[in-house]
Amino acid sequence: MLKGYVPPYNATVVQKLLDKGAVLMGKTNLDEFAMGSGSTDGVFGPVKNPWSYSKQYREKRKQKAHGENEDSNWLITGGSSGGSAAAVAAFTCFAALGSDTGGSTRNPAAHCGVVGFKPSYGLVSRHGLIPLVNSMDVPGILTRCVDDAAIVLGMLAGHDPKDSTTIQDPVKPFTLPTSADVNKLCIGIPKEYLAPELSSEVRSFWSKAANLFESEGAKVIEVSLPHTSYSIVCYHVLCTSEVASNMARFDGLEYGHRCDINVSTEAMYAATRREGFNDVVRGRILSGNFFLLKENYENYFIKAQKVRRLIANDFVNVFNSGVDVLLTPTTLSEAVPYLEFIKEDNRTRSAQDDIFTQAVNMAGLPAVSVPVALSNQGLPIGLQFIGRAFCDQQLLKIAKWFEKQVQFPVIQLQELMDDCSSDFEIEKLSSVSLKQ
Repeated sequence: MLKGYVPPYNATVVQKLLDKGAVLMGKTNLDEFAMGSGSTDGVFGPVKNPWSYSKQYREKRKQKAHGENEDSNWLITGGSSGGSAAAVAAFTCFAALGSDTGGSTRNPAAHCGVVGFKPSYGLVSRHGLIPLVNSMDVPGILTRCVDDAAIVLGMLAGHDPKDSTTIQDPVKPFTLPTSADVNKLCIGIPKEYLAPELSSEVRSFWSKAANLFESEGAKVIEVSLPHTSYSIVCYHVLCTSEVASNMARFDGLEYGHRCDINVSTEAMYAATRREGFNDVVRGRILSGNFFLLKENYENYFIKAQKVRRLIANDFVNVFNSGVDVLLTPTTLSEAVPYLEFIKEDNRTRSAQDDIFTQAVNMAGLPAVSVPVALSNQGLPIGLQFIGRAFCDQQLLKIAKWFEKQVQFPVIQLQELMDDCSSDFEIEKLSSVSLKQ
């Protein structure tokens, strides 16, 4: 839909980075209009997870499978901001921006072994971010360590006159302390997040993380978020409804793709949107318009808004009871091979993969996914910390302490680098011979 379109202005977050001297390297791949959880539905094709080519994963695969074609069994990055996570994981850049509407920064961060931070709603400007769900969208930050995420947040946070939803109070730049004391903390473990689909490995690392906090003197308690089971359905209704509204701007009249049909305005609209949107986007627009029909509005959209309030109140009640942060899984399992991922449709996958992440967006809270360890397959597993609204600094402080304790291993892409350097040498030799 936006092929060849050059925006006339920068997003506020991009402009702030440029003003601070950051070098913008390029734009990253994602699911079309950020609708998906695997970064497999983008117009540029799917994003490959750098861990597919890591020494850790390849060694484990050699032990298990012989004669399998390695190149065809690469892993997904998660989504929708998979390109940003892959870029950071592969040492292509220092940091990357994503968007987080229901977990689109934290999900790929967990699959790619990087830190994925979703700020509190209103802390970072949305001006210039193509809207998916206005009431949930937040620009997300992907980095290799928590300190880097704090540096980027320090640059981006604050009021923006072009975004009325940003906070009015000035935000002071902050640095995270080198050491943190966790023995006065209360860590909440939501019992509803022990989903039956949760892999045994993720469950084990979740339990070990809780034990780690307990061994350092923190109080770890089980808490309840009673409306969690309704959150994914509620999210689907609200998400598609706002998508239907937001996607109306892409009509072929003002900017973006326009079809050649000129029989009538209606025919031009329909053909433009059929050609410009993929099946996933069109499907969500149809769902959203169904929920917004006059006869359905009360039963779906209004009811979902009421349930959203109950979900937000669950978090408020837990934090008012003395809990400082919640510790949960980020994803159900580690990254899966692309061929396995596409066996399910986008709608089903998104419902499965957003299970631990989307409720945070509905409540507007800050959350961060931190890589904790490698699975038996040699792939990263991440855990999520959820904080009180606008207590982003405290959340990152706890995440930094945890990161220091777990010492997540660095991705080893040496074999790939060796291949590239040998290719480079061959190219150099051929260019020399051509010059002669």
